[in-house]
Amino acid sequence: MSEPHGPAGDASRHGGDGRPDPWAAPGHEDRSASGSRWSGDPWGQAPAGHDAFPPPYDPYRAGPPAPDAARTEAFGPSPGPGGEPHPPSPSPARRSPARWIGAGSLVLVLGVVGGFAGGLLQDELSEARDGTYPAVSLPSPSAGSTERPAGSVAGIAAAALPSVVALQVQGSQGAGTGSGFVLDAPTDGGSFVLTNNHVIAGADPDGVVVVFQDGRQAPGRVVGADASYDLAVVRVERTGLRALPFGDSSGVVVGDPVVAVGAPLGLQGTVTEGIVSALNRPVTAGASQDDASYIQAIQTDAAINPGNSGGPLLNAAGEVIGINSAIAALPGLGGQAPTGSIGLGFSIPSEQARRTAEQLIRTGRAVHPVIKVSLDGTYRGQGVRIVDQPGAVEAGGPGDRAGLQPGDVVLAIDGRPVTEPSELIVDIRAREPGETVTLSVRRGPESVDVPVTLEADG
Repeated sequence: MSEPHGPAGDASRHGGDGRPDPWAAPGHEDRSASGSRWSGDPWGQAPAGHDAFPPPYDPYRAGPPAPDAARTEAFGPSPGPGGEPHPPSPSPARRSPARWIGAGSLVLVLGVVGGFAGGLLQDELSEARDGTYPAVSLPSPSAGSTERPAGSVAGIAAAALPSVVALQVQGSQGAGTGSGFVLDAPTDGGSFVLTNNHVIAGADPDGVVVVFQDGRQAPGRVVGADASYDLAVVRVERTGLRALPFGDSSGVVVGDPVVAVGAPLGLQGTVTEGIVSALNRPVTAGASQDDASYIQAIQTDAAINPGNSGGPLLNAAGEVIGINSAIAALPGLGGQAPTGSIGLGFSIPSEQARRTAEQLIRTGRAVHPVIKVSLDGTYRGQGVRIVDQPGAVEAGGPGDRAGLQPGDVVLAIDGRPVTEPSELIVDIRAREPGETVTLSVRRGPESVDVPVTLEADG
């Protein structure tokens, strides 16, 4: 252990200012600037014929230690009771060493005994603390099993995980990850994977890599993509893959249990579970009008985060009822990125996804149903208004043939109220060309129902 030093270092420690060393043990030398001194010497000088260190103090003698012989000669013996000098006292230096040796021996013996007892106690404590009890045995755990019922979350996950993939995408704007799953659409020498358009948007021609649950990888080629539906199909040169079946999204009700599988934040094979928390939720996503997506979404509280995009939302039978595509998130503070999942995730219904995927595989593009009217985004009244200008209803289009007019206000579609243009667009996009919808329209003071047969765009 290092010794303590004063503020002035060695000068302070060795009494460089002429004062006694505060750290020195009593009776040890104090080499000050005034010469060699030893503490306890009231005369300030070492006795003649003695070492610089004083004789040890005799604890068994009353009073302070007697002056040594040199001082007695110099100052004379002290007078006795009758004025006669006391006879010289025996030198303490001749009596104290034996007593000090005895005391030291006693201390040494006590130290040895104490150390021995302490060692025994330490051994006992160590034995107890280390838990060395040879007779103790703990029961073995009961035999376990990894088998789970088919309808449990674990059973659904075990069946789905081999069919869910992660996509690594590289493009001019950087790199990203997403999710997807294998479609039941066999083709010679390869397989199809369904994902979101925003996952592969901007990818280089050879910038898509599909990573399977078993760790194998294969390059992916984009077959077709559609920003409006936010869906894309990627082909991989690998066969023998297990596909996920589509379920009936029209049979889903609020409160149904669901499981989401994907690669949130790049963590492949992540499984989360929750319920369907809402249906027919109109969701518009995208940074601009050109890449805007319109989704009549299934809302879920299953945890969905960036990277889950394109992964499946499964029902209790392990069927795909939705494609996880968007989340609602609280804005970040101080310009930071938005927070993660807050229990509001949105999935494209499986019927829409199946229909669009089939179109993309067959033709490379998706078909959008339209009524060919322009909607007024500045209108703030009840319902959704058609722009009150000539040409707002395209001549010869579905709306024109049905009798819609500029300035008409659409209050509902098939009895479901609409309050924003995006709600009407989302509802129409969720249908098929050739399907007829009924629009409840206010025209001046009157309200009329107008049947409109949808038509494919382009």
